[in-house]
Parts: sequence; C-alpha cells; structure tokens
Amino acid sequence: MLRRPGMPYKLIIFDFDGTLADTFPWFTGVLNDVAVRYRFRRVEADEVERLRGLSARQLLVHLGIPAWKLPFIARHMRRLATDDGEPAPIFPGSEAMLRDLREAGLVLAIVSSNTERNIRRALGPETAGLFSHYACGAGLFGKAGKFRQIARRAGVEHRHCLCIGDEIRDFEAASDAGMAFGAVTWGFTSRPALQSLDPTFLFAGIDEIAARRFVDAGLPDRPEGTGHRTTPRPRMVKQTSPEADR
Repeated sequence: MLRRPGMPYKLIIFDFDGTLADTFPWFTGVLNDVAVRYRFRRVEADEVERLRGLSARQLLVHLGIPAWKLPFIARHMRRLATDDGEPAPIFPGSEAMLRDLREAGLVLAIVSSNTERNIRRALGPETAGLFSHYACGAGLFGKAGKFRQIARRAGVEHRHCLCIGDEIRDFEAASDAGMAFGAVTWGFTSRPALQSLDPTFLFAGIDEIAARRFVDAGLPDRPEGTGHRTTPRPRMVKQTSPEADR
C-alpha cells in the first residue's frame, strides 16, 4: 500500500510533455524525419491512434528501435525541440491549476525527458517559478530514480508523493518508486490504455486536478467519475509484442 486512508499528499511531481504541454502534434510531425535519420520504421497516419495504446517498450518493438539507439534519438529530439522557434504550447488551465496547488501548500516538481531550458521557456518565468524542483533530461526508462531524487530533495516520504503523467512508462516509474500515480487522458497515451492500469486518479480534464482532492486524499468522499481509489496497488505492465495484440 502506497498510502493509508486520511494521509494527504505533500509533493506533486508532474511530467511535462503531454501532461502540461501539448507536444503530441509536434512529436508526430517530426517523428518520420527522425525515423529516416536513425533508420527505424515510419508511422503512417492511419496507425497513430492504435499506437497510442502501446507502452514505450511496445512502441520501440513496433518501430524496430534497438536500445543502443535510444540515447542518440533522445538527444536529437531534445535538440529539435530546443531549436524550434516557438515554445511548446501549454494546455489551457494549467497555470491556474498549478497556482491552486501551490497556494494550498503543496510542493510542486517536474520530472521530464525534456530539458529544463525548454520547459522553463514554455511555462514562462511566473509559472516556472511555481515549481520548487526540476529533474530533467531523464532517460526513456529513467524516471523512477528521478522521482526518488526529487522526494529526497523535498524531504517528503514516498507515500506522500503523487506523480502525474500521460504515459504507461510514467505509471511504471511511479510504481517502481513506491508512489501513487495520476493519469491524464489528454496526452500521448489513450484513455483506455491508461484506465486499464487502475491508476490512483484518472483525470479527464485539467480542472479535475484540484488541491482539495490531494490535501484530503484518502477521505471517504468519491466525486463521480474521478477515477480515485483509496489504496493504489503498484504493478508493472506486462510487455507483449504489439503485433500480438500509443
């Protein structure tokens, strides 16, 4: 059990791409050029929705990307994002939501595969200043260690931490770190795929990420449709080939 009834959260750790920033259109727009450069399978427009149901590991298998290429591809993608003229667009309502959490006394952090420079540029100085901790440049499967690092920096026990993200790998990392997970349905991974994980929270809109819900976490009220449960059960997703079935 990650937390007991009546035990509030103190630290909220956000993912950036697909959670706070609408970067999925940019990602799909550059992916096939990157595929040509690094010689992996291109993605056709009619398969994008099906691929949104896959985990990162399943997607790598589908695209034919070996593990040794990942650091080179990740570095190239970060450089593309940095060189792009416009910062990533932030989802409407994100600024007000973050301010609400901060004013309620919650500590905010960002753990992302993106760079801190890109994230701060997209958020702007005022919103970026709401976050007390940044751990950026995480490897594709390196977020669990970053989550632990942030919790140590903040001086918060893992059972008081909630990670919020849009991908199956975010859920896996939170589970590995012994932290609860809130899934957002507007990012890279499809809602059915996220719902199948049985996350602690399933958010259908930015306005559902409310400070009161986290401060009063574990109390017996359950607003309709929130996807909140009292005792999250960490587990890893069984990885299978997508051909057998983001």
